[in-house]
Amino acid sequence: MTRSERRSYSLGEIRERFGGEVAGDPATEVRRVATLEAASADCIAFFANARYLSQLKTTRAGAVILGEQARDATRIPRIVSDNPYAYFARVSNLLNPAPPPRPGIHSSAVVDPAASVSADAEVGPCAVIGARARISSGCIIGAGCTIGEAAIIGDDCRLYANVTVYHDCVIGSRAIVHSGAVIGADGFGIAMEEGRWVKVPQVGRVVIGDDVEIGANTTIDRGALDDTVIEEGVKLDNQIQIGHNVHIGAHTAIAACAGVAGSARIGRHCRIGGASGIAGHLTIADNVEISTYTLVTKSIGQAGTYTGAYVFEPHAQWRRNAVQLRHLAELADRVRALEGGSVKPRRSKR
Repeated sequence: MTRSERRSYSLGEIRERFGGEVAGDPATEVRRVATLEAASADCIAFFANARYLSQLKTTRAGAVILGEQARDATRIPRIVSDNPYAYFARVSNLLNPAPPPRPGIHSSAVVDPAASVSADAEVGPCAVIGARARISSGCIIGAGCTIGEAAIIGDDCRLYANVTVYHDCVIGSRAIVHSGAVIGADGFGIAMEEGRWVKVPQVGRVVIGDDVEIGANTTIDRGALDDTVIEEGVKLDNQIQIGHNVHIGAHTAIAACAGVAGSARIGRHCRIGGASGIAGHLTIADNVEISTYTLVTKSIGQAGTYTGAYVFEPHAQWRRNAVQLRHLAELADRVRALEGGSVKPRRSKR
């Protein structure tokens, strides 16, 4: 959609849709979203961080979304909200609607006669739809996508180019799956016998709830026996690996390059930082936040923030500190001995 094709909305119309309070002229119209720094008179921006106060004072935006504490920080028309960033997200969706499906199946697509494709769905060039697969109402299946046998894609899903959904997998309604994602590949199941690996068949599925978003090149393995489950509202960033039989609770968000090993269970409303790792067969409670680069090797039973990343420093200094870390147990024993304990100091192993 070009700028000239975008519909404008007044602040009054936006308030009627999303609530909040208008301070200033409710007839002010906006048609685009922008940053405070780049905004012009037809734009609405948002302010949620005090470090950008100088930009708020000089912005040329036609309107701004801000919190109650910043109500009087500017005189331009504004919408006052308890959560300016979330409100901005809703306004951005309003002003930048996703293009609707163009019903029909491209002439180069291959659709098995036993597949079911809704009449109002769009199937793009070179897509492949397997036997007994079901593409529900309002879906967009992008160019080069492969939907395996008996897979189910729920209403209003949007699969970008080159997404692969293996056989029997289920995706709920309103999912967004970005290019290169693979859903339902075999989990890493192998057994050692007489010095050789024997493959363990992966006979479960991947079952994904409603309103899930999956980033580009993210992979979600099918279950070995039971299903791999991604509950509703989960948001997965790019290049994430989800192992077999993992269960991710509703509305959890995981940032890029994280890895979750097989049979881990992650609770609801968790936030997992980028490049973190969660070992297999662990349980993470609801409302847990795991910081970037943290390796989780034990279950977490209580809500809270957990951090395991070692802060970077100049390499020479890091090497000196790493050597000291190797002797922490010996140092602790010496401290106990000095405090009157009976622990005999350990001798360093070199």
